[in-house]
Amino acid sequence: MIPLSVLDLAPIAEGATATDSFQNSVALAQAAERLGYRRYWLAEHHNMPGIASAATAILIGHIAGHTRTIRVGSGGVMLPNHAPLQVAEQFGTLDALYPGRIDLGLGRAPGTDGAAAKALRRYYASAEEFPQDVQELLALLEPARVGQTVQAVPGAGAHVEPWILGSSTFGAQLAAALGLPYAFASHFAPAMLDQALSIYHRTFKPSARLQKPHVMLAVNVVAADTETEARRLFTSVQQSFTRLRRGEPGKLPPPLESAEAFNTFASPAERVGVEQALSVSVLGTQSQVREGIESLIARHHPDELILTANIYDPAARVRSFELAMQALSD
Repeated sequence: MIPLSVLDLAPIAEGATATDSFQNSVALAQAAERLGYRRYWLAEHHNMPGIASAATAILIGHIAGHTRTIRVGSGGVMLPNHAPLQVAEQFGTLDALYPGRIDLGLGRAPGTDGAAAKALRRYYASAEEFPQDVQELLALLEPARVGQTVQAVPGAGAHVEPWILGSSTFGAQLAAALGLPYAFASHFAPAMLDQALSIYHRTFKPSARLQKPHVMLAVNVVAADTETEARRLFTSVQQSFTRLRRGEPGKLPPPLESAEAFNTFASPAERVGVEQALSVSVLGTQSQVREGIESLIARHHPDELILTANIYDPAARVRSFELAMQALSD
């Protein structure tokens, strides 16, 4: 069976708090570990009322501390917001606390808007320095050399697994050039998926870290006991995307009374945009999820899948991941 992982956006639901979100994440991570998921990743976002994972490294440590074996990491850390030395120190510390369990997914986008980027005391132009920043960070994670002026302590020699994240061909080119595994954000930006994977496989250069290409695709998966219920639960994500594109980000809303009700909530143009952004989604019963994921695997041939499900009800979210794992295990 292809390895499955979890991407948690640490959603803050309407009527809930960040504390509730963190408690829900711990419960989901523990369930994912029990079910056999390989990784549990959290994504850095800022100035987003509905996402609680801004301090990503801290939350990774919290999740790792409440689990025992599952790998925990970033999907990802937005490197333009940070000095490479600080990231090396943070993830070196995590590796020292939870040896052999820490992943470091690196993204080029700032994960926020211009105002928040300025508040972070970093500048979006630094995204253009992403390749150099990645190489600097990787060097800091190597064992320290005699006479090395700056060392990451902890960090030098850490057994952290680095990944390049992307939603375009840029990340694919960089991951291939550096010989690193590549995770594609097909769960919200699938337009360049085929092109990016082609470039990554065609131009990959083996490295000391990775001898052959390794791809993980992100997929929205909402599973429930009936297709009707799965599609209804998915309306929370559809509403969130619509509000974000309206410039009205907020907490994760409860699902609408039915999937069809989204046609009233959003305009025709909005529905087209959301449908395109969320086209790599698998919804339905256990058998429908199995069929949908198998079709995705047959088309794109990923080495791993990372599933995400922004579901309003925490119990329904855990149930969705249970059904998804059962679907692929049968």
